[in-house]
Amino acid sequence: MRVFTVMLMLLLPLWSLAAEADDSAQPQVKVRSQLLPADSALVGGTLSLQVDLLVDTWFTAAPKLPKLTLAGAVVSEPGGEAEHLNEQIDGTAFFGLRFTYQITPQQAGSFEIPPLDIQVTPGQGSGPVMVRSPPQHFIARQPAGAGEGDPQRLVARQVTLNQTFKRSHQPLRVGDSIERHLHVEAAGAQAMLIPAPSFAEIGGLQRYVRPPSVRPLSDGRGGVSGGVRDDAVTYVVREAGTYQLPAIELHWWDAASGEARTASVPAMEIEVAAAAGYQAPFSITEDLRELGRKTQVRIAGHWLLLLGALLLTGALGYLWRRWGAALRDAWERRRAARHQAWLDSPEYAWQQVRRQLEGTPSELGALYLWIRRTSGCREMNTHSEELSDTVRKPLLGFLRARYGRERNASASTQLVDALPELRQATARRSTASQEKHGLKPLNP
Repeated sequence: MRVFTVMLMLLLPLWSLAAEADDSAQPQVKVRSQLLPADSALVGGTLSLQVDLLVDTWFTAAPKLPKLTLAGAVVSEPGGEAEHLNEQIDGTAFFGLRFTYQITPQQAGSFEIPPLDIQVTPGQGSGPVMVRSPPQHFIARQPAGAGEGDPQRLVARQVTLNQTFKRSHQPLRVGDSIERHLHVEAAGAQAMLIPAPSFAEIGGLQRYVRPPSVRPLSDGRGGVSGGVRDDAVTYVVREAGTYQLPAIELHWWDAASGEARTASVPAMEIEVAAAAGYQAPFSITEDLRELGRKTQVRIAGHWLLLLGALLLTGALGYLWRRWGAALRDAWERRRAARHQAWLDSPEYAWQQVRRQLEGTPSELGALYLWIRRTSGCREMNTHSEELSDTVRKPLLGFLRARYGRERNASASTQLVDALPELRQATARRSTASQEKHGLKPLNP
């Protein structure tokens, strides 16, 4: 018993050292967050909560972010795309993803953003890791001159309001129509918070308001910098006269200074003429009276040809109107299917391989996709087991240089040079697999 106790005491330090070594081998995961542009905003303004996730290896799965809910505020969750980060922290290279929550307070007061529990799956790790972002705090205040009971307010960095008109006929007559289109761009605001304009009803004109079009304003780099809203109304003329389409104003507040501003478009005056009646150039009644019953009517041959052409044109127009849309839709579906088949083909994936490998940083997404579509393998190790050393060594060397601890600048070039042989070897393997699992000859 004493001997067993002594051996156990000697082994305890070794177990402790092994546990510390195992912990040091785990990948590092960092999380940070910040509010932009600051920790204060106007009611109706938009703040961006940026959450950065950093690892010193890579991500084997997309991070899982929780839903953020704040009482008294509208929160838009991050989209499907994230901004990629590359940083050096204490001499260690970290790769990361940046996600952005859009927060728009609807009432004045203090807001507390709780810590967010995020699941991250780093490469070379033992499994998913739960990290928690630091809490944030901001204060929302009422814009200058605005009260609690005011309707929806627009707070933005910059607002642009434009209008265009489209007439169905020039000059306008009774029965014609005029379309008024408004285009609003609000930088630093969510599109769904842009208020709808008021199109006035005008006597003598029939108003038809079209549903609005609301979409985010792109910053040109895959992100969102604001919102866009398009509204349109059509006025149909019922009576002749002079009409004025009134000016339209859009009140908003500057997110930086908090000052109230106004964007407007001018009024427009339109003239509508009465519908002109048809006046025959001669009296049909008098001509019929003068014509006798024995009068012969002669129709020239070219008029018959013209009539036949008109009938043929009308028949073709009728056939096209009845079946043309179905034929056009069938052709569009066939073209879309052929295009999708090309996007799903190995050749399309192969065209992206060299460009991604020669990029900075190098990527393997297209190479993985090409291998899966060509051989059915979903892992690089499974596919490389049956390859020759001349192809396998550059491939494994690139993986170690790209995702391992070692750094080799020429690994990407060596793998690019080995691409033709990799393609030939994969083709031979695919052919051999088809022959192996194919049917035997019916009559050998």
